[in-house]
Amino acid sequence: MEEDAARAPLLQPQPRGEAAAAATGKEGRARRVALEWWVESKKLWHIVGPAIFQRIALYGINVVSQAFIGHLGDLELAAFSIAATVVAGFNFGFLLGMASALETLCGQAFGAKKHHMLGVYLQRSWIVLLIFAAALTPTYIFMEDLLLLIGQSPELSRLAGEMSIWLLPQHFAMAMLLPLTRFLQSQLKNWVTAWTAGAALVVHVVVTYVLVSHLQLGIVGAVAAADMSWWLVVMGQFVYVVGGGCPLSWKGFSMEAFADFWEFIKLSSASGVMLCLENWYYRLLVLLTGYLKNAEIAVDALSICQTINGWEMMIPFGFLAATGVRVANELGAGSGKGARFAIIVSITTSVVIGLVFWCLILYFDDKIALLFTTSEVVLAAVHKLSVLLAFTILLNSVQPVLSGVAVGSGWQALVAYVNIGTYYFIGVPLGIILGWPLHFGVGGIWSGMIGGTAVQTVILAYLTVKCDWDEEAKVASMRMQKWAESK
Repeated sequence: MEEDAARAPLLQPQPRGEAAAAATGKEGRARRVALEWWVESKKLWHIVGPAIFQRIALYGINVVSQAFIGHLGDLELAAFSIAATVVAGFNFGFLLGMASALETLCGQAFGAKKHHMLGVYLQRSWIVLLIFAAALTPTYIFMEDLLLLIGQSPELSRLAGEMSIWLLPQHFAMAMLLPLTRFLQSQLKNWVTAWTAGAALVVHVVVTYVLVSHLQLGIVGAVAAADMSWWLVVMGQFVYVVGGGCPLSWKGFSMEAFADFWEFIKLSSASGVMLCLENWYYRLLVLLTGYLKNAEIAVDALSICQTINGWEMMIPFGFLAATGVRVANELGAGSGKGARFAIIVSITTSVVIGLVFWCLILYFDDKIALLFTTSEVVLAAVHKLSVLLAFTILLNSVQPVLSGVAVGSGWQALVAYVNIGTYYFIGVPLGIILGWPLHFGVGGIWSGMIGGTAVQTVILAYLTVKCDWDEEAKVASMRMQKWAESK
């Protein structure tokens, strides 16, 4: 104290009385807010960092396959893009959404210290997702017929149909992996998900090079390598969980997994509809582009832009996962104020990162596309779409975080209706009008769909701001109490 007084300038006027108390109060509040922000940021990044790394690594598995296939030819690249978008992408969106129910339930159970229920929820999710994965299998088998039915070219349909059969192992790998990842993230064991995905990506690069470049297996080699890599991630996380890595939350396989099964299916289905409508939305953009003139070039350019967008989207998706976990944890612990503050920190941080990438895309323009193609025609088409790509990335720095709020709060059914209205009654019709009657082509389709996303973001923001978070915390506490009473 004496040293501080000695350092103070002698001629500086010192506040007295109420003025001193007011200054101290303002400074104290500022320090307190800064400290709370720092603490919440550390909790957030403890989840976000590994979640981003894991998603980039997993996305990188398919990007590596796409890069190798893209250098085989424009038709091969277009076929892979269609197969990965129409079948694998659509089904992945539904399974991803269904698995998000686990974020709500496991996150709130962990916050309420009901650790045993996390393992039960994991087993229920596996059962539900594997059942739905089996039900969706015919979409892979009859891919060629489906594409011909909707008017795609015979050559493109045939090659995409062949690829889709080879994507089936990934389909079932996702049904196992998605619940595992959410089970681990909800209890903050994020390094496990990150390391398993990172190791699989390294193996994938080597195996893909051997199969495609050395053994000359072409597109089959690239897709088969991706299948193996996805299952490598599954086995790594599965062995960790059942091998003793989660002693509080994994007590072995239990018949409790079949209790309240219908309620779990309802929440999983609502989650599936909510997130798959988001996931399908921009994948539908690639499908619609296939009906334009010079569709092969348009699909190639758009798929490259969507790949770049998808790669960057791993960051907002990391915030989606972290926001869902943090909101669910706080609600499970009965803290509405904590949930509200976690949302503010997450959205602010994600928007700042989105602005950085918005600038990078505008600066580098079409240069990133050289990773996927050397075709001058395709590069020129990517150049025309780069501004739309930049604004999509900026908008998507907010929207996924708001979806994370919905997941953590259990609003999936409500948000599903919002997504249907904004995406498919506003965005898609507007894109079709701009793309065909007004002759803006792929840029018009994309612009219309950005408009749908913007409306959806505004609605979710309104719901988040107007929500009574203290009441949401009471609802979560009642859910945990109901489980305790049923035991």
